[in-house]
Amino acid sequence: MTNEEERALRELLARLLQEHRDLDAAIAALVTSPGSDLIQIQRLKKRKLILRDKIRRIEDQLTPDIIA
Repeated sequence: MTNEEERALRELLARLLQEHRDLDAAIAALVTSPGSDLIQIQRLKKRKLILRDKIRRIEDQLTPDIIA
């Protein structure tokens, strides 16, 4: 992996982590508000899980494989 590719992956990772945190805050706000839309909460939770999977894939790409 070139330095340019690694930098691009790290930038993407930072954006995804921020979006994940934002979704977490939005879900928390919706859960505590009265009359919240349960379908909307479920959609946000699903999006959060998808983001978590993408984050893990990128972290795996950035972590070198060390065979001992």
